[in-house]
Amino acid sequence: MTRSIPLKDAIGEAMLAYAQNGEALRPEQGYPVRLLLPGWEGNASVKWLRRIELADQPFMTREETSKYTDPLADGTAREFSLVIDARSVITSPCYPQTIEKGFVELRGIAWSGRGLIRRVELSTDGGRTWRAATLQQPVLPKAVTCFRYAWEWDGRPTEIVSRAVDETGYVQPEMSAIQRVRGRRTRYHLNPVTGWTIGADGRVRFAVQRVRA
Repeated sequence: MTRSIPLKDAIGEAMLAYAQNGEALRPEQGYPVRLLLPGWEGNASVKWLRRIELADQPFMTREETSKYTDPLADGTAREFSLVIDARSVITSPCYPQTIEKGFVELRGIAWSGRGLIRRVELSTDGGRTWRAATLQQPVLPKAVTCFRYAWEWDGRPTEIVSRAVDETGYVQPEMSAIQRVRGRRTRYHLNPVTGWTIGADGRVRFAVQRVRA
């Protein structure tokens, strides 16, 4: 894996990490040393770091030309998609859990490479209506933010979904909005609104990516 990183963006927060929580990195984490770029996509935080080279222009490596680019609807491609877009996911309830009629606490995590998560909205009716979740402190920039919401399930089949909003005002989009901008062939850097379906029997299953016309 090789990536071109703009020096002006990386020099303030980039770290060469050799340990975590007082212990040496594990092999799967990038031992003996890895690059860590807060707020940027994980593929830019290169593991098993061998060398860092300086240049006056991007290296245009395989990973940033044929891979990790966004094909757009007009036939061109967006390169160097590095900053993590705002996203949220519901982590409980989730597959393969089964819930019972009555009060259920919805929990999840949200994050954004652009800074703070300002709010997370939840829908328990497949996206028709939305309500604000409670954010768990501390809420820190470029860090995972936990959220929760008390929901009373009436026993009818439904879909639960979440969407995050960061401090820039960016709202986590539905898949259809992403495809309108990038085309239907896009497969990297996706952050669509996603969720879970709940059957009449209380079983939680994966929801198909939401695509609305």
